[in-house]
Amino acid sequence: MPLLRPMGPVETELRRRATARGLRIVSSLPKGALSWVPYLLRRVLRDALRREAPLAVADNFSVFVDEGGRLQTCGSEDDGDGGELLLGHAVDPDADPFDARTIGPPTLVPSMQDRRIVSVAASQWHCLALSCEGVVYSWGDGANGSLGHAEGGARAVPSRIESLSRVESIAVSCFPTSAAVDEDGRLFTWGRAEHEYEWTPSGLGYALDSETESQLTPKWVEALSEDRVVGVALGYGFTITVTDAGEVFSCGYSDDGALGYGSLHPRLTLPWRIESLTLTGRRFVAVAAGPFHALALTEEGELYGWGAEEANGHGSNEPTPHRLNAFNGQPIKHVNAGGSASCAVTENGEFYTWGDGFGNYGQLGHGDGSVHGSAQLTPKRVEGLKGV
Repeated sequence: MPLLRPMGPVETELRRRATARGLRIVSSLPKGALSWVPYLLRRVLRDALRREAPLAVADNFSVFVDEGGRLQTCGSEDDGDGGELLLGHAVDPDADPFDARTIGPPTLVPSMQDRRIVSVAASQWHCLALSCEGVVYSWGDGANGSLGHAEGGARAVPSRIESLSRVESIAVSCFPTSAAVDEDGRLFTWGRAEHEYEWTPSGLGYALDSETESQLTPKWVEALSEDRVVGVALGYGFTITVTDAGEVFSCGYSDDGALGYGSLHPRLTLPWRIESLTLTGRRFVAVAAGPFHALALTEEGELYGWGAEEANGHGSNEPTPHRLNAFNGQPIKHVNAGGSASCAVTENGEFYTWGDGFGNYGQLGHGDGSVHGSAQLTPKRVEGLKGV
């Protein structure tokens, strides 16, 4: 239905750009939005940011989005009994079930060729893909409810999560759990409800019966109903979120202090504000998490880390967030976290990595991967990418 009210030139141009990007614009302002121009600007900018690196890498496979928004995968599925189904391709009924499927070059996922994807997330258990219309698709091993479908079970090809719409961002964890944030800033989580070793909060952000092992479908985290979530990251049994007010919350369980409350063993069912970050007086705009550590980025480009020593950037276990000062005074514009490693890109395009390097595999890029047990526990510039 065409708009009946007059529009100014700024709103007209933003609507044009949103349409050109394939973004779906709602007919009425979402909850929390005061006027159309800021809302449209945020939509266009977020889409532009998501386009910078639309890819995800897990243990043995990768997920890509090409320039046309087409979903592609490559790599290998660990077991040959169809238990993981991570490449997104339909199972060949004539194939030997004990032969793990392998795809060499990035290959288009056939069932998604008519969908325009803007963001992907992957763990060794499952994958999510987000379309430009705000629709979320999932595939992989759904034994713990991480795929978000009421009937549970594994999915060989990407399937739409029917209970989600107008989604802005997605995240997955190796726990396995999943999360999504919609246009209204509401956080939804689903997946494993209890910890691997004992019943403790898994980071879903709400209380469940102690007999419940999995939350099969996305459930709204009502404890954050007064806040507008703009970013989420998942670790092994914990969740980190950042709001549009610049505050960081966490919940779940971590043996390594990854919740950021000054204790190595907190157990929090509901999200709580990380007060030490609030007391810095900084406004945080992004978060990242590995299985056992977390990072938070301020709007000025300052980076804070905490959790396990391998990748928090401090070289020692830190249950309380502290600022990292190893970037030669350059503001950080992008940060990411993996298993036991982290990386950051500075405003002038320098690339830093840190972590334990997993022995002799050389993923940190510092040329010392031939030495078993090599580690770089504080941020170090990757000299091989200098000037790139």
